[in-house]
Amino acid sequence: MDYVFGLARNERLRAGIESEMQAAAGLYAATGKPARVFTEFFYQTHKSWSRSRRVVAKAEQIEGKENPRFVVTSLSPQRWAAAALYEQLYCARGDMENRIKEQFSLFSDRLSTATMRANQFRLYLSSLAYVLLQALRRLGLRGTELAHAQASTLRLKLLKIGAQIRVTVRRVWVAMATSYAHRRLFETVYQQLRC
Repeated sequence: MDYVFGLARNERLRAGIESEMQAAAGLYAATGKPARVFTEFFYQTHKSWSRSRRVVAKAEQIEGKENPRFVVTSLSPQRWAAAALYEQLYCARGDMENRIKEQFSLFSDRLSTATMRANQFRLYLSSLAYVLLQALRRLGLRGTELAHAQASTLRLKLLKIGAQIRVTVRRVWVAMATSYAHRRLFETVYQQLRC
């Protein structure tokens, strides 16, 4: 089994990437944009590790500030280059954590009913809500300011609104308050979903 973990920075780790930090600072000074330089080395703690392990380091300058990051891994350099390991593998973990956080904002953690079947049904509904919000993002919100918004933001601005609904034989009428702040966005989403 392989692993990739974030490693808390310390003075020894920071000293190990001094030249990369200077290179990132030079790139930042030349372009005025955030700059990253990746490197890797083997590192062993004084007490807790029994052997040295591969560490991938990101030396980054953001707005004139240093932002060094370190990841320890068992994956070989032949399998994963330093930049790819950090950006594609390690950062994907953060993206997955955001997806899990979104599930919680759709109440997937509320499984407090008395029976397993009822809890399973609640989890199904939460998962269905997540899939519907993903489809709403992809189809209805493309090209809008909420195209990449979190589920809680979409709930608050598009779904959790005061409206009067009237159903007739041929139509469903939705009457919103004239003061609804996101009315144009709602209309845009509605039009994009109709097509």
